Amino acid sequence: MPRISEINPETAPENIKKIIADHVAGGHALTAEKRTLLHNAAAFQAVEAGSYALDDELQRLIGKRAADFYEYAISKTNGCLVCSVYFHNLLRKNGIDFDTFEFTPQEQLLIEYGQTLAENPKGVSDELFARMKAEFTEEQIVVITAMGVMMIANNYFNDILDVQPDRRVD
Repeated sequence: MPRISEINPETAPENIKKIIADHVAGGHALTAEKRTLLHNAAAFQAVEAGSYALDDELQRLIGKRAADFYEYAISKTNGCLVCSVYFHNLLRKNGIDFDTFEFTPQEQLLIEYGQTLAENPKGVSDELFARMKAEFTEEQIVVITAMGVMMIANNYFNDILDVQPDRRVD
C-alpha cells in the first residue's frame, strides 16, 4: 500500500493543474509516480522534468533503444517494481524479451555499466570505465551516468514511498 496518496488531478491546486496540463500536452502519461510527486511542484520538476530532459539527451546521444535497455537494466537491478514494470512493458510492446535478446556489444556495455551503478556506484572498475571511454565520448559518459543517477533516484523514490506500478499495458 502506498505510503503517500496520489494527487487527484481534478482537485489539485491550480499550479499543479497547469503542470499536469503541460505534461500531458507534451505527450506524457500521468503515472502513479508522477501523481505522487505532484504533491509538490519543485519535487515534480526536479525528479520528472530532470529525468525527461536527461532522457531526451541520452536518446539523442546513444539512441532510444540503447537508452531503454540501459534504464531498464538499472531498474531491474535495483529491484524497483514501478520502473521495471514500465520498461518491461515498453520493451515487450517492441517485441523484445530482455532476458533472451541478443544485444549489440555497445548495448551490452551500457547494461553492464547500468547494473554496476545500481549494485555499487563505487564499484565501477577501472577496466569497465576504460571500456566505456573506448566506446563513448566524455560528453556521452557524463549524460549516461547522470541518467543512471536519475533512474536510481526514481527507483528509490518509488521504493521508499511504496508507489504502486501502473496497470500493465499489453
